[in-house]
Amino acid sequence: MTESSDIDTELRRVYLFNAFDAGQLERIRRAMRVVHVDGGERLFDHGQSAERFFLVHLGSVKLYRVSFEGAEKVIEIVPAGHTFAEAVMFMEHQVYPVSAEALEPSILYSFDNEVFRQLLRDSVDTCFRLLGDMSMRLHARINEINALTLQNATLRLVGYLVRELDAGAGAGTVELPAAKSVVASRLSVQPETLSRIFHNLGSSGIIRVKGKQIEILDEARLRELLHY
Repeated sequence: MTESSDIDTELRRVYLFNAFDAGQLERIRRAMRVVHVDGGERLFDHGQSAERFFLVHLGSVKLYRVSFEGAEKVIEIVPAGHTFAEAVMFMEHQVYPVSAEALEPSILYSFDNEVFRQLLRDSVDTCFRLLGDMSMRLHARINEINALTLQNATLRLVGYLVRELDAGAGAGTVELPAAKSVVASRLSVQPETLSRIFHNLGSSGIIRVKGKQIEILDEARLRELLHY
């Protein structure tokens, strides 16, 4: 395969690009930039003008906001194969609503918002296909919000571990994508609370914690916790 067809194959795995034909995808790829960032390096800041969106090729990125008191709230951890900042191109005020920082040395694909929007203006069919894909993602996000607001801290963590297992993160093992403090912020749990939950689940023989690796010792009991 050529390098361009390798990139096209990678893009086709992402919902944003499934709606485009080969010619449209080529236009997107021609305007694409490859961005290399170090761990801890910021890609953009909250309030900055948004002209591009991103796909993580290798590595991971955290999206976060900082309160007036200086406290950081992690909104999302974006792993390889996932996009971020794409919704901004459809907003009236096109500024980034969060800041983005690489959690580790990462390679990103950066896409021009205006090129993407023009392709949608040129094809109603493409717009409808993309709307269908985005609607399914919105439904998944709503379910996640409900989980974060209605479930207690233990169920948030258990739900996270089960989702990672179902996503095939590893045979009976979940690899945390970042430090436990970052994961705690993502789940809207205090770090010390997360530590207690890990300890309790470990004492119950359900999991074993080895750094960022969470070994699931009793998957059936873990899943049962979701229904209590």
